[in-house]
Amino acid sequence: MRGSRGADGRGDSGPVARARLAGGSVVCERCAVADSPLTRLRGLLGRRGLEPGEGLLIRPTGSIHTCFMRFPIDAVFLDREGCVVGVASGVRPWRAAARRRARAVLELGAGQAVARGVAVGDRIVLEAPGAVGP
Repeated sequence: MRGSRGADGRGDSGPVARARLAGGSVVCERCAVADSPLTRLRGLLGRRGLEPGEGLLIRPTGSIHTCFMRFPIDAVFLDREGCVVGVASGVRPWRAAARRRARAVLELGAGQAVARGVAVGDRIVLEAPGAVGP
């Protein structure tokens, strides 16, 4: 993700998109999408951290673990429609988190979910690279 996006809109972990709340505010400017077995397995492994505005959407999944990771993250759990069903803030390395009804997880840098105003009941929308909008 760290600026390594090709002409096809893909980053190191998969396609790169922008995630925003249905109301318009941006949650993640550079959101890699891990939706293949390999990208889901790799996740954020090997990274030293996430810059503000970076994130990883893992789908399908209802849980995450931070084994072998070097930094804490916020995990935003989404249902099938992209509605937030839970937020786990500051999940430290070597921990796990899950929520019932979750079908995807948006991983952000620690503190970013609160800073971006993400709350249970919000709806997250993904936009393709280069999309015009709020």
